[in-house]
Amino acid sequence: MIIEADFIMPKTLIAITGPTAIGKTAIAIKLAQYYNTEIISADSRQFYKEMEIGTAKPSPDELNAAKHHFVNSHSITDKFSVGDYEKKAIELINVLFETRDQLILAGGSGLFMNAVLYGFDDMPTAAEETRNTLNELYVRKGLQHLQEMLKEYDPVYYSEVDINNPQRIIRALEVCKSTGRPFSEFRKKSIINRPFDFIKIGLNTDRAILYNNINKRVDNMMESGLLEEAKRLLPYRNLNALNTVGYSELFNYFDRKHSLQEAIEIIKQNTRRFAKRQLTWFNKLDDIKWFEPKEFDKITGYLNSFLYHPEPGE
Repeated sequence: MIIEADFIMPKTLIAITGPTAIGKTAIAIKLAQYYNTEIISADSRQFYKEMEIGTAKPSPDELNAAKHHFVNSHSITDKFSVGDYEKKAIELINVLFETRDQLILAGGSGLFMNAVLYGFDDMPTAAEETRNTLNELYVRKGLQHLQEMLKEYDPVYYSEVDINNPQRIIRALEVCKSTGRPFSEFRKKSIINRPFDFIKIGLNTDRAILYNNINKRVDNMMESGLLEEAKRLLPYRNLNALNTVGYSELFNYFDRKHSLQEAIEIIKQNTRRFAKRQLTWFNKLDDIKWFEPKEFDKITGYLNSFLYHPEPGE
């Protein structure tokens, strides 16, 4: 679709976010087609080419429908931090804005999206001894023990983080124990002024509908071969990329800690909890406008009210 206007806003990044299974991919593709532009993924699980089914990546048809960046861009053996993503994403965005007026940033990873919009916080470096001690605690006492520690040291970050991701919990605890200050305090830095504008769109719906979507998605993943995919990735289970919902639970099934049906139900439960925490994170963002996923016309109307204006005095 081509829109005629007398004045176009400066280069603008349209950020589409919301909880898992809400329909961000479908809306991002429709917007990319509407504005004749490309999509930068801000979903940290979809970077990894070996993790196909459990990350709900865009299908081949969806990838062909609009150009995607940072999907299947890395291997699970690569070290790719939030800081690395910020640098690479900004470099790419600057290049794409040479030929595009709008770009779509889409994903549910709040840290990665905020890194693009506002910059990433420089965190203190923890002593290797502290990291080793926390890793040993994880092995000996399990994830729940680390979760309880984080809740005590930094209840603010505990309320936002994916508590089923041990690497993020360990990283936060490293900072807490090394500095004697909550990890969340180091994330309140001055905002970087980017050389482009951005508009934030949030997708949400009734909680019962969202949870039903999540349950159906997990069932579809299992039917599509998630169990076999997790089995192939079992030798790499200690890599950070695989410390995530959908894989961790099946690894526990392989360890005979749960039956397969129990593992599936735990995946659903943990995914619902993850969605709730995503909403907690995004609800704290300023200037985010929320829509139902089916409200595409309202979304484009809202965006166009910012993007396109008549000449002054008309």
